[in-house]
Amino acid sequence: MNKTIIKGNWNEQKGKLKQKFANLTDDDLKYAEGKEEELLGRLQKKLGKSKEEVEKLMSDL
Repeated sequence: MNKTIIKGNWNEQKGKLKQKFANLTDDDLKYAEGKEEELLGRLQKKLGKSKEEVEKLMSDL
């Protein structure tokens, strides 16, 4: 996952994800510096998508 995407405009990305996937909560989208893989894992589990699908989804936002 591109860490710059997450770090640079995470609040905007988080809002777009919540609009696209209503089942995501603030807890699902909690981001802590250096915990990108943990965030990716939570999104994979919640959305039922592969790592590659979640990475693509993030880069397409």
